[in-house]
Amino acid sequence: MKNTFYLGLIFCLFGFNASAQYKRTARGAQYQIISSNPGAKIQPTDVITFNAVQSTESDSVLFSTYKLGQPIKTPLRQSNNVADLMDIFPLLSVNDSVIVKVPVDSVFKGHEADMPPIFKKGSNIIFNVKILQTQSLEAAMAERNAAMEKIKAESEQLKASESASIANYIKTNNILAKSTPSGLKYVVKAAGLKPKPQNGDTVYVNYTGRTLDGKVFDSSIEADAKAAGLQQPGRTYEPINFAVGTGRVIKGWDEGLVLLNEGSKARFIIPSALAYGERGAGADIKPYTTLIFDLELVKVVRVKHDAVKPAAKAPLKKKGTLKKRVAAKKKN
Repeated sequence: MKNTFYLGLIFCLFGFNASAQYKRTARGAQYQIISSNPGAKIQPTDVITFNAVQSTESDSVLFSTYKLGQPIKTPLRQSNNVADLMDIFPLLSVNDSVIVKVPVDSVFKGHEADMPPIFKKGSNIIFNVKILQTQSLEAAMAERNAAMEKIKAESEQLKASESASIANYIKTNNILAKSTPSGLKYVVKAAGLKPKPQNGDTVYVNYTGRTLDGKVFDSSIEADAKAAGLQQPGRTYEPINFAVGTGRVIKGWDEGLVLLNEGSKARFIIPSALAYGERGAGADIKPYTTLIFDLELVKVVRVKHDAVKPAAKAPLKKKGTLKKRVAAKKKN
């Protein structure tokens, strides 16, 4: 239901005549088509691409593909709700715009309690739609597959570039790092004397994170943050704490921290596959970005762990057993 409701739908007011009459669909939606060059209507088997703006009657924008930076692409299908506009699309041609008024009461019929406070009973949701393109399902699938192949090729190039950058960083800085099978590289700068944490233990960690080019993007240490000009309004500068091995942090931290004794100071070189991968995280951590963390495992609060039982040993044979079997064979 919510997916249908938040399906946004466009805006492009070309020579709109405010005095024009709205027509009404069988489901009660009102619509007005703005068409400059009418062409073939959208067919039931078409895949359509369109821009959209969804707003309230008071012009509060709820959704906009323009703001999102990407139009919607969807195949036509049977309408499930008046707000999905599947009754409206077959009335349109490429380059047509349409203004649609959908009664709020129809959208939330049967589940009125879910109606957001921004809407009032008897009001309308306004959809402004601009049709950009129609395609056959086959053409749309071919386009999608080509786009996926392009993304895959670009991803492989970025991965190769990242590996080369890590190798160059280690070589340039004369770093003697240990490596794990996953690709994590780490250097223990000062080894602690207390035991290593186990998954489930709560760890307290001070850290400063930077990219390979030295850009500091986060720190729990006030001096490091100030030296880097890092703006962290409201940040409390103290060790962060979390249960290690529970997915609360990036994989590189979960894997690396259990390799350190309590009290250790270390540097982690974490490839993007163990960090934020192809998504990235904000302006400083772009897709396929390797992260460097200088950190200290300040404290470990341990939970009770089940003792590992030693493997059961095979029972010892009684003395004389082998002799008795040999004697029995000879007797037979």
